[in-house]
Amino acid sequence: MNTFWSGVGLRLAATGLFAIMSLFVRLASFEAPVGQIMFWRSSVALIPIVMYLMWRRQFPRGLRTARPMGHLKRSTFGVVSMFFSFLSLAYLPLALATALGFLAPLLVLPIAMVMLREKPGIAVFTATFAGFGGVFLMLWPTLSTPGIDTGVLIGIGAGLAMAVTTAFAKIQIKALTSTESAGTIAFYFAVICSLGGLLTLPFGWADPSFKVLACLIGAGLTGGLAHIFMTEALARAPASTLAAFEYTAMIWALLLDVTVFGLLPAPVSLVGAFLIVLAAAIVMFGDRIGVPIPKPDITTPPAKKVSPLQPD
Repeated sequence: MNTFWSGVGLRLAATGLFAIMSLFVRLASFEAPVGQIMFWRSSVALIPIVMYLMWRRQFPRGLRTARPMGHLKRSTFGVVSMFFSFLSLAYLPLALATALGFLAPLLVLPIAMVMLREKPGIAVFTATFAGFGGVFLMLWPTLSTPGIDTGVLIGIGAGLAMAVTTAFAKIQIKALTSTESAGTIAFYFAVICSLGGLLTLPFGWADPSFKVLACLIGAGLTGGLAHIFMTEALARAPASTLAAFEYTAMIWALLLDVTVFGLLPAPVSLVGAFLIVLAAAIVMFGDRIGVPIPKPDITTPPAKKVSPLQPD
């Protein structure tokens, strides 16, 4: 499997793990505040991250970095994005919160073109805008309902803010992968997010039940693994191409809403979900149906990458 398709596979795996993490966050939010959830999600995530580095024999020397400000910038966007993401999950069903997150890939396209000089082809543009249309259809039943609840408005606002900060965070990750390993990026992100969550302790934390505690730990473990997979994916394939594959998270969100919470989507939402899946399929199988798939620009030598998946 070449580098491009291994990046796609890693991104799909990360999407599934992030969906399960979102379920844990949603369940924990019934008792715990957002800041407390952020702390547990980030601090527990250090366990798989450190084990990953130890397995690659890169701990602790793998934590050395020549770009501390780059990690700080990436983590700052990440902390804000995580806060808004968890706030959105606290007020909205999984499918709706996930749909709002799909605004981020649309924003990644122009940002990746300007900041990373990537050259996405027509397949990526078509898939991304088709997916965005699917997101709009997912939102329509809620937006068209008279007298929307205040909590729903808070959740939608938080979801929009999360989409903007997530787009910038992903671009920062892509820039860091030219010199930093996935484990290093994930480690510093988890540490800074843990500190950010800990700062909310004076505002009041809940005394979680055993069930909620299990959800907090589960969010950390799945989030840590997903973050490593996502970072590795961005190191192996263009950010603009991977954007379309994020839409498969909607399938997870719909299934979890139905099986765990008994929430059945409206017919128009199912149409939106179909468009989202179609968007990912255009990129994945475009070369088989005559649609050109963008490849990384090879006119200039690529920057050296440091990947924990390569042996020392």
